[in-house]
Amino acid sequence: MSYKTICTFLTSNQDAAAQLDSAAQFVARYDAHLEICCLGVDVTQSVGFYAGAPALIYQEALDEARARAAALESLAREKLRLSTIRWSVDSTVLTLGGINSYVGLKSRFSDLVLLPRPYGDGRGPQDEIVAEAALFEGDAPVLILPEPGGSLPEFRKIVLAWNQSDEALHATRAALPLLQGADLVNLLVIDPPSHGAERSDPGGLLTQMLVRHGVQVDVSVVAKTLPRISDVLRRHATDQAADLLVLGAYSHSRLRQAILGGTTRNMLEEASLPVFMAR
Repeated sequence: MSYKTICTFLTSNQDAAAQLDSAAQFVARYDAHLEICCLGVDVTQSVGFYAGAPALIYQEALDEARARAAALESLAREKLRLSTIRWSVDSTVLTLGGINSYVGLKSRFSDLVLLPRPYGDGRGPQDEIVAEAALFEGDAPVLILPEPGGSLPEFRKIVLAWNQSDEALHATRAALPLLQGADLVNLLVIDPPSHGAERSDPGGLLTQMLVRHGVQVDVSVVAKTLPRISDVLRRHATDQAADLLVLGAYSHSRLRQAILGGTTRNMLEEASLPVFMAR
């Protein structure tokens, strides 16, 4: 198994060039094809407009969205014009409500989606929607880069979060090419249940599966000594000097994640290293 189709979505000029640099580096490692999707997102809301205003405002917003999509496509073509990787670029104009179907379709036929962190300075609602659409509508694994650009880590030391959930297992299988290329994968189990299939050997069955795939694995069983699971994950990844964190995404409903936050959102808001997610 390897990654042969890698997709990335550009939503604004901020960090777009750096995002393309990181994507090109990653694609070159796997001799893959990079699909670049340039989105001109119209975020206009009709609520509160006076009579006759919507048509004028919509047209202006549509023209701006088209210009943004065209500018991003032009940037991508110029950036990769002399690149030795295989790549293609597409641009489209979408409303916020139309992102899910477009991103879902593009992601569904990709082995991996590479995105910048959806939260932080310069990020908007479209960035969070793109990340969620890739995971849910596209059912694709997503690699989030906290700071695109520069030299992309080789992912020699990986922390794999394991809680016996379907999402964690799906993330493990989707990340196998990365796990196989690592020097060491640290399987992290936080507060394993005292009653369950793995009570006597936390992470043992997963370790056996990974070893048979040629992955070098060790296991860390730790207590939840910090208020949030995401805090424990970040501290452990720092202690391990990890290059990458792999975890299952959204083990609760999307509604609960939106209201209460959750481990996935906390990780993406505060991550200082790349995060690989699948559900």
